[in-house]
Amino acid sequence: MSRPSYCRTRWRSSSVSDKPVEGRARGASADHVALIERFYAAFARRDAAGMLACYHPQVTFSDPVFPALDAKRVAAMWTMLCSRGQDLTLVASDIAADAQGGRAHWVADYTFSGSGRHVTNRINATFQFRDALIVRHVDRFSLWRWAAMALGAKGTLLGWLPPVRAAIRTQAARALDAYAVGSPR
Repeated sequence: MSRPSYCRTRWRSSSVSDKPVEGRARGASADHVALIERFYAAFARRDAAGMLACYHPQVTFSDPVFPALDAKRVAAMWTMLCSRGQDLTLVASDIAADAQGGRAHWVADYTFSGSGRHVTNRINATFQFRDALIVRHVDRFSLWRWAAMALGAKGTLLGWLPPVRAAIRTQAARALDAYAVGSPR
């Protein structure tokens, strides 16, 4: 089975295979890998509903911009990002999982709407599973590097400062709040 172009998986663990081994039952590891692949396939299509279908009803999300989101705000965030990311492209790779957790590396290319500047964000994601769904999702990336791309010289010079990082988070939270209030569910 060949992988779609948005999902270039390089397996690092011998316990996880991209093809079923004859005589070996498909287990939680393979199911969780498929779940992560479905999540990123939906993201590549900017299909927020498809992404949210991969999440447990009690999902939490965290990244450097949105540090602690509950399920309702996770849904609003992905819906907002998918609706606004008209030129978004992404490639997921290094997807692996076991019965408890998983990981992936993904690269997102898009234009940051706040400045019109191009961003290539390299992200490492970790996942925890419950009831065959993602219950915890953590994305890690350099906020300073992101600020340099998204904000230009100001981000390069000041993006490492705690007050600037806090301002980025505050602005993102306000945008999410405004979107959540104005968007139909």
